[in-house]
Formats: sequence, C-alpha cells, structure tokens
Amino acid sequence: MTNLDVHPQEMLCGENPAPVTAELLAPRDVPLGGPRAMTVRRTLPQRQRSLIGSWCFLDHYGPDPVSDSGGMRVARHPHTGLATVSLLFTGGISHLDSSGADTLVRPGAVNLMIAGRGISHQEFSTPDTSLLHGVQLWYALPDATRNMPPTFEHYEPEPITGNGTVLRVFVGSLAGSTSPVETYTPPLLAAEVNLESGAQLELQLDPAFEHGVLLDTGDLTLNGSPVAVNHLAYLPIGQRTLRMEAGEDPVRLILIGGEPLGERIVMWWNFVGRSHEEVVAYRAAWQAEIGMEPASAPANGTYDDGAPYPRFGPYPAEQPAPLPAPTMPAVQLRPRG
Repeated sequence: MTNLDVHPQEMLCGENPAPVTAELLAPRDVPLGGPRAMTVRRTLPQRQRSLIGSWCFLDHYGPDPVSDSGGMRVARHPHTGLATVSLLFTGGISHLDSSGADTLVRPGAVNLMIAGRGISHQEFSTPDTSLLHGVQLWYALPDATRNMPPTFEHYEPEPITGNGTVLRVFVGSLAGSTSPVETYTPPLLAAEVNLESGAQLELQLDPAFEHGVLLDTGDLTLNGSPVAVNHLAYLPIGQRTLRMEAGEDPVRLILIGGEPLGERIVMWWNFVGRSHEEVVAYRAAWQAEIGMEPASAPANGTYDDGAPYPRFGPYPAEQPAPLPAPTMPAVQLRPRG
C-alpha cells in the first residue's frame, strides 16, 4: 500500500473558489437481466442530467443475498458506442465477451470493456458468491473512437492509505495515483474512497471536470453538506477541492468525473449512437445475429461504419440463450447531453 498524506495547503494552487453545494440525484429501482431480474438502483441518466463528463449510466446494486435474489444472471447482450466499467464491493462476477475476454471481477479490481463498433457479453455472479454488492458504470465514447474495435482491460490498483482513509484509483488520476487503463475518451476519473468513522479527506480536483459522488454506505458530509445513502451528488466544472467527512458510520463512496463530452448522444437499451436511425440499425443487426428477426448481411461483409459482420460476434458455443432486444419505442429517439 501507498500512504495518502494529503493536506489542503499542499494541494491547492492558485485561486480556489469556495466549494459549491452538490446537486443530489435520487436513485430509482430498475429490473436488470430479463427473467429472474435482479433489482438495481439507477442514478444516471436522470431527466435533469444525462451525463457527468462522458459517464452516461450508473447502476448500484446490493448488498444482495444471492440465495434470495438469484444474484446477477445477465445473459449475452450487445453494446455499441460505449464502455462498461464494473466494480465490486463483495462477491464475484464472471465476464465473457465476443472480444475473447473470459475473466472475473473481484473487489478491489476493475473490468473495463470497450464496445466500440459492437460487442456482446454476459455476466453471471460466481458460484462462490453469497453476497453481491457493487456498481456498473458506462461512459459514452466520443465520435473519434466510437467505431473502434472492441477491447477489454482488467486492473487492480494499489490502495493508497491515509489517516483512516483508503483510496483506489481505477480510471484516470487522483492524489498522485494514475491508472494505466486506456479509455479512448476525453479524460475520465473513477475511484473508490473509504473513510473510517470520523475521518476527513480533502482531495484536489481537476477544475475542467464535472464530478459525481455516489454514496454506497455511511454518514457522509460533502463540502459541508450531508449526502443521502444511494444518492449521486453532482458537482459542476470549476471545483478545485472535494472535502469529505465521515460521521459516526464509516463511509464508502465512488467518485467519478470527466471533461464534458461536448457531443449529443442517443442512448437506448444497450446502444449509444448519434441518431435514431443508427440505433434502429444496431437493433436490427443484433436481432438478425441471434436469429430473432431476418435481415440481410451487409455487402462485402462490412457495415458502413467499418464494423465487420457479424457486428456483435463471434461468440463461444454452449452458452445461455442471448437476450432479445425490446421493441423500439413508437416515438423518435432524441439526442441528449
């Protein structure tokens, strides 16, 4: 472990505007994964906020006794134009995807899967998992890289410890720790912070970033204001410091951030595109590949955006049946962000 010896006077440089009170985004319960769906708490996107930096989606789940909930059982499904970031507090998840990645995610590590022009994957809690608890985030890829080939990375950062604090930086840079994970997007941040009862921590932020703080557990005061458990606190660009204090109950939180994407996206089901028509085409390709709805293969075996056919495969045999796409909404999907 590396020591986290952080003092406000050592971190600040230049003018430091007073920290603002965070905007709190409340969670909503959403079923995940079709039949026997587990319930997750979704705090992003919201009607009033679609993105934090490039982050476009945040699901928070557990702690769930797997014997009661059935755990995570999300069969093969597609993605385009985004990356998934999986983090666990307890339990284990088995990940298999069409890029060839076949791995586990455990507490203290991160799985980052970049869908690019198209990928499909499945996620199942491991047989030895009795209690499942974690988060999954997505970020939207910028137009420059959204049609890249899919990739996958696994990384376990060294914890940084301080006076009653533990920090793990999974993506980006914070408090002198930099993750080697390549995101193919404008600069991003994802970190886990743990505070013992009564502990305080002040971190220097990149003022070009928007930030979000998801409180998983505990009694947290953020920049002088309380944050409710399971809520996502939003901080706009311009903030140079983040002041955190745990009350009587120890705190665990996820800190995300990033430069504003600066692009409008269309997000529906598991796809991120730039237009309604793109999303319709992604859905049609998926339905055809899994044999649900007929469609012609692209000429010369390549889609207009350069993706090879099949866009979301190939995939290992003898796996659970894939999830079909839902019916497209009757209204035109509108860009947001």
